[in-house]
Amino acid sequence: MPAALLPAALLSADGVTAAASAFDAALLEAVGSVGLIAPVDSAGYSSDWRGLVHGRPRAVVRPASTDEVAAVIRACATHGVAIVPQGGHTSLVAGATPDATGSEIVLSLSRMARIRAVDPEDLTLVAEAGVPWAAAQQAAADAGCLLPLSISSEGSAQVGGVLSANAGGNTTIRYGNARDLVLGIEAVWPDGTIWHGLRSLRKDNTGYHLRGLLVGAEGTLGVITAAVLRLAPALRLQATALCALPSVEAVTALFHRVRATGGAALQAFEYISGTGMALVAAHISGMRVPFVAQHYALIDLGTPGDMPLRPMLEAVLAQAMEDGVVNDAVLADSDAHRQALWRLREEQAEAQRRDGASIKHDVSVAPARVPALIAGADAACAALMPGMRTAPFGHVGDGNVHYNVLPPPGMDGATFLAQSDAIGAAINAVVHQLDGSFSAEHGVGRIKRDLMPGWRGGSELSAMRRIKAALDPQGLMNPGKVLP
Repeated sequence: MPAALLPAALLSADGVTAAASAFDAALLEAVGSVGLIAPVDSAGYSSDWRGLVHGRPRAVVRPASTDEVAAVIRACATHGVAIVPQGGHTSLVAGATPDATGSEIVLSLSRMARIRAVDPEDLTLVAEAGVPWAAAQQAAADAGCLLPLSISSEGSAQVGGVLSANAGGNTTIRYGNARDLVLGIEAVWPDGTIWHGLRSLRKDNTGYHLRGLLVGAEGTLGVITAAVLRLAPALRLQATALCALPSVEAVTALFHRVRATGGAALQAFEYISGTGMALVAAHISGMRVPFVAQHYALIDLGTPGDMPLRPMLEAVLAQAMEDGVVNDAVLADSDAHRQALWRLREEQAEAQRRDGASIKHDVSVAPARVPALIAGADAACAALMPGMRTAPFGHVGDGNVHYNVLPPPGMDGATFLAQSDAIGAAINAVVHQLDGSFSAEHGVGRIKRDLMPGWRGGSELSAMRRIKAALDPQGLMNPGKVLP
């Protein structure tokens, strides 16, 4: 093939075409020049969302079909080239970031962005891996259905990445994590063979749960190319309230009251610290916080039927205020008001990012132990670095707290971040004592992989290694992630 038809990424310094390289020629044959991006143009694919980890891919390969994905993976298997699958690139643990050697390819699924089918009677949707999660939600809504999993990054995160990370989000308390919404999977294994597993069966007890292996594997066992997602009936009525509370114990007490009264309709129960809410007010334009408090709870109820949600929520909150559990509350009186209240929660991460350096933790404990988690972590941080600010928030209804810490006023970011390991160890020690997890919904990726032996060692980690070796004997699928 003439050099003029080859992308710059595949030209050597002296102008000799990379057709001399069997691997480069195989990539070009698999995806064409439109599917290849040169390393010099790969900045958007080379660093993690937080800007903590920076890599350098050999090339970015963007297949447009499952057959093209399979051809790329076969070429990599033949030539021993490592693959870093990448979706919307919103990982918070550098799970989709290449290393700095320049030897790995980034396999971007962004061109595989078709909604293949929506079945409102069967309540299923078939989406390719590169479909933005919000686009899949909209396709479900257009068909009168609900794709229930809700995450802050849903405008950028893609179906394949959401499933590979087994994302959780705001509605886990009702609908489960991403894994619970998957009925079928189409994927390419590390040898380049395709698994045609797009089944919409609710019951299929025929051997090992292969889709359960791929969902949550962070691209280390294969590449998800499409999925059958479970939908829910669209919501007809919703009720949302933001509450001010005197303590974290009061937050969990309110959760128990709401669950006891309207558990069937409870969609989300979110916690926001006073520090976090103040940061949103300070850094996100147009944000109005209804009242100042040390602790906040955001409650969301929804039903496809005629359950009187607002009167029910009003009654629960009125009694809670009378009992001193809730100090103040506001109920959304319109959809726009509801979205405004939710934005106070959804902008937590962005507000902290704009404030400067922060150290993030995605941890979980049994929901009843959330107060002990926050109290213990607060005490550990205060002992380690007086003046350190804590801004926890998250899904208190399922025990998942994003326990984030910020430097004391006046401390520069670099000095603070240099203490990341010590701060992380102090917080994780509290989580460990409470029988929790160091990764609730963000995954392990590269940033947390070295924690695995201490938390998931012994026979558990050994079994994971054997699974990895069996499916990916060359170790080419997203190396350096999940397993230390």
